Amino acid sequence: MSAERRKVSADAGVNFALARLRDGEDGRPGSTSEVLRAVNDLEREVKARGVKRKTLNDLSIAEAYREVVDREGGEIAAAIEQVMLAVARSVMRGDGFEYTLPSRGATDQVYVEALDRIVLKNKTTRAAFGTVSSVRKVTILTRVMQLVHGVLSRGIHVTKRDLFYTDVKLFRDQKDSDAVLDDISCMLGCTRNSLHVVASEKGVVVGRLQYKEDGDEIDCTKMGVGGKAIPSNIDKITDMRTDAKFVLLVEKDAAFMRLAEDRFYNKYPCIIITAKGQPDVATRLFLSKVKRDLKIPVLALVDADPYGLKIISVYMQGSKNMAFDSANLTTPDIKWLGVRPSDLDKFKIPEQCRLDMSAKDIETGQHMLNEDFVKQNPEWVKEINIMLETKTKAEIQALSAYGFQYLTKVYLPLKLAEGDWI
Repeated sequence: MSAERRKVSADAGVNFALARLRDGEDGRPGSTSEVLRAVNDLEREVKARGVKRKTLNDLSIAEAYREVVDREGGEIAAAIEQVMLAVARSVMRGDGFEYTLPSRGATDQVYVEALDRIVLKNKTTRAAFGTVSSVRKVTILTRVMQLVHGVLSRGIHVTKRDLFYTDVKLFRDQKDSDAVLDDISCMLGCTRNSLHVVASEKGVVVGRLQYKEDGDEIDCTKMGVGGKAIPSNIDKITDMRTDAKFVLLVEKDAAFMRLAEDRFYNKYPCIIITAKGQPDVATRLFLSKVKRDLKIPVLALVDADPYGLKIISVYMQGSKNMAFDSANLTTPDIKWLGVRPSDLDKFKIPEQCRLDMSAKDIETGQHMLNEDFVKQNPEWVKEINIMLETKTKAEIQALSAYGFQYLTKVYLPLKLAEGDWI
């Protein structure tokens, strides 16, 4: 396509959207109050409904599944001591050195529709030091429990990277030390944060949110375009306050920067959060706390591809490897605002900005159609089918074909004004 034809196409797209989003005074179409009318209705609905969710106990199935809770450091240190005493008694009896661990295989992680999240079955497996297949895991598990006990006894927090570097020759790869942390927290019935081992900061937040972090006052409207790093230790966050009408959950750092630099939250009062891709534990905990404490809706802005929808699903239903902590990590009822496959034609996104789906993309999309939580939402199924039928995907940045500020000046205001989310 020639440069002249691309310009004509872009201009047509801009004019098409602007014609539906007229500027005007307060109360008229195009004004902030008009744009946020549908959002205000959604906010009232969320506040009226509240955020109380069903628990395993509510469904009388607590014994069939395993979930963890926050526990005090001293309590966890004592629990580790009891585990090691039980191991010592087993060795003295001649039964050998082994641990009884929760089973966390793919078949043990299931979606429970009544809870609307993934949970872990209450099954166990044995890992013995005397067995070739598990001797290395038992060794790493024992060493990590020793290190965690030391951290808890001192009342300090360390990162997963710190933990890895205490015994590089044994662990060899950080994935090995990271993996057993989940086994330990699941075995002890505590959240991973309760072990005082945290991940490095990844997620960021900006916008109409104030809170205290370890006693310090934080104002997220004064954090520049980079935003405020979401702390690894969410327990230190208290006294959340906001006048925001919604949370805008953004997949990518580039879109987050555009929104922050344009001060999108000033005209459309919101809180903007990103984990810069695949969501980490701290960002998932933070979003859950924001929704629970502030009771405002969450709207998601992700790429129009299978992985964008997978990211939303991780925030909503949880990830399989952390199924044992889904009650704390998940945020229900996130609305998919965009970019959706149907938006590509609706907003006349130029062909050169659309990407062909790879065989892996198509396989991922087809797999998602078979996920139980996707089947519960016919609108999601419809969007995935559009994607698979056209074999086309697009990134949020495709909107920049109409100008770098099209996302903040046209696309998002129009979507909000029309209440165009699912």
